[in-house]
This record gives sequence, structure tokens and C-alpha cells, in this order.
Amino acid sequence: MKIISWNINGYRAITGQNPSKRYDKVSKDNKLFAFIEQENPDIIMLQETKASPEQIAQELISPEGYEYYYNSSREKKGYSGVAVFTKIKPKNVNDSIGVPRFDIEGRILELHFSDFVLFDVYFPKGYEDSERLNYKLEFYDDFFNYVEMLRKKKKNIIIAGDYNTAHHEIDIARPKENITVSGFMPVEREKLDWIEKLGYVDTFRIFNKDAGNYTWWSQRGRARENNIGWRIDYFFVTKNMLAKLKNSYHKPDILGSDHCPVFLELT
Repeated sequence: MKIISWNINGYRAITGQNPSKRYDKVSKDNKLFAFIEQENPDIIMLQETKASPEQIAQELISPEGYEYYYNSSREKKGYSGVAVFTKIKPKNVNDSIGVPRFDIEGRILELHFSDFVLFDVYFPKGYEDSERLNYKLEFYDDFFNYVEMLRKKKKNIIIAGDYNTAHHEIDIARPKENITVSGFMPVEREKLDWIEKLGYVDTFRIFNKDAGNYTWWSQRGRARENNIGWRIDYFFVTKNMLAKLKNSYHKPDILGSDHCPVFLELT
């Protein structure tokens, strides 16, 4: 089974409904559907869709052969949002953790399959010395407290998405320069420490211990060409999933977003 997670930074742009621009090149190509056709995943999870289904052209709602699920911000249009396309019909789908101030932003989809529960999550961004930093930290707390209730029912769990935090110095190109920048502040990184202490495992680091592996690059300058990036997109799984892992990797050469897609393969 191949599962992909990708922060696409705008569904309408990456599918060509709206023109996208990279440096001085404007494109209306459907990069997302072309990528899905090439990779043929069983499940693909998207973050930062910035669109609800009624804002998307009908022919672009989902690629052929996939069931689709959206959770969009109910607070403001063109903000946040997640989506999942799957060839395997889930037994149940949920878009809430029961906390209204988080649920209103459309940040999670929870899909129950026969062998595991899959979460597609767009964790909030934080900003230094702001309410949004507290909002982000509290989202981590409430989300994982919710997931822990599921885990107590002996559920196998996969939590994928944009965590908006680089965990260790190896996960960021310039750690010293960014120690006071949200996304690499100690108080944020401690949340990922806590997640691991709870028993969740960062699948990428099982297969790859090397530096220089990033999933997001600033759109300023030529950060991506120079690989000045951050690893902030993850697959975390419960330890009872480890025997099923076949591989976990990134594809930084895939364009269409300031993030690259991340992959999890299961046996």
C-alpha cells in the first residue's frame, strides 16, 4: 500500500483552476492529477487546500477512481483545509476532535480502515510572541489527547501531514539562525518530543538518518534550488504499525507547492 501526504498550498492553483506562478513562469497545468496518475497511490492526503468543494470546478473535485473527502475552514474562505482521495472505501470518516475553536478551521480528517485509523492533519502555524503560537501548542495538546483515546481502544494509528515544526537540528538547514523563529522554537519542538514519548514514531527516520532531507522551502530567494529547507511534514505511527512499514521517503523534485510530497509504503 502506498500512502502520500502533501501540503499543496492551494488546491485551485495546483490543479490549474487558477493560474500558478513560479518565479516568472505562469502555469495552468493540473500538476496534482498528473502526479497522482504517475504515482498511483492507494491514498493521498492533502493539506492547505484553501478551498471548499463548492469553490472547485466539478471536473477537478477528485481524480478518477478515488473517493474524496474534504474538510474546509468554516471560519473564512480560502484558508487552511484538508482533503483525502482514497481507492479504499473507509468504514467511517470524521472531521472533528470536539473542540470548536480548532474544528472550525478545517484542519483534520480521520478515516477508519480495517487495519488502521488514518489522520490527515494541517497543524497550525505559530508566530513568535502571539496568540497563534499558543493556539498551535494547544492544538497539539488537544489533538493528541483525542488520538490517545483511540489508541486505548487498541487502534493502529497513522498521523500524516504538515506539522509546521522541524524537530531536530538535522531537520533544518540553518538551525542556529532559526532558534527564535516559530517552527523551530524549543517550546514547539518539545511537542514533538512529547509525541515520541507517547509512543509515536517518525517513520522517515527509521529509513533515513541523513541531514539535508527537507520537505518545505521558503519561496523567497532560491531556497529550494540551494536546499535551504525545513523538514516539517511527517508520518508518525503507533509502534504496533512498525512491522507493517516497508519504506518512508520524500520526493523533493516534485514541484507544484513550496512543500514536497512525503510517502509511506506498507506491506
